[in-house]
Amino acid sequence: MHRAVLRDAQPGDYAAITALLTGAGLPVDDLSPDDVRWFVVAQADAGEAAGCTIVGAGAVQPIGENGLLRSVVVAPALRSGGLGARLVRALETRAGAAGLAALYLLTGDAQAFFRTLGYQTIDRGEAPEAMRASAQFASICPSSATCMVRTLADAARYPERISADVVEAQRDLEKEKRS
Repeated sequence: MHRAVLRDAQPGDYAAITALLTGAGLPVDDLSPDDVRWFVVAQADAGEAAGCTIVGAGAVQPIGENGLLRSVVVAPALRSGGLGARLVRALETRAGAAGLAALYLLTGDAQAFFRTLGYQTIDRGEAPEAMRASAQFASICPSSATCMVRTLADAARYPERISADVVEAQRDLEKEKRS
């Protein structure tokens, strides 16, 4: 099983993040190098990913009291191994620590994945006005994209939904901050 270390993204990770997103058909038009501050990346152990050590990424863009969970991507060869769930859990942990109340997302084809992580489908019009005014909601993601939400209080209230991956993600982020 592949083990990647999760860490806060650094400015030098921008090209690798956008390459992963582009390769997965996810939008990058509204991302700038400054937006790297929102990302957590998964870095492969040395030698496991030829040419690119960043094998996964995801971001929470703060919008008002909530966050937009966006740009969650894992390298194709590493999908279905739990890395995406680890990234989402790490992002939820960061968002909770930042005091965000809920995470919203738009997805074209990953509804089942997010549902397993406790996200609920809602009508796009139910998202807060500030969220609907974001570029992702207003113009980048098609109107056919499914809107989903998870309150961060639910994440804390139902710990059985949080696997050992969250503990590992928290350790990875804490280790990165200490080094």
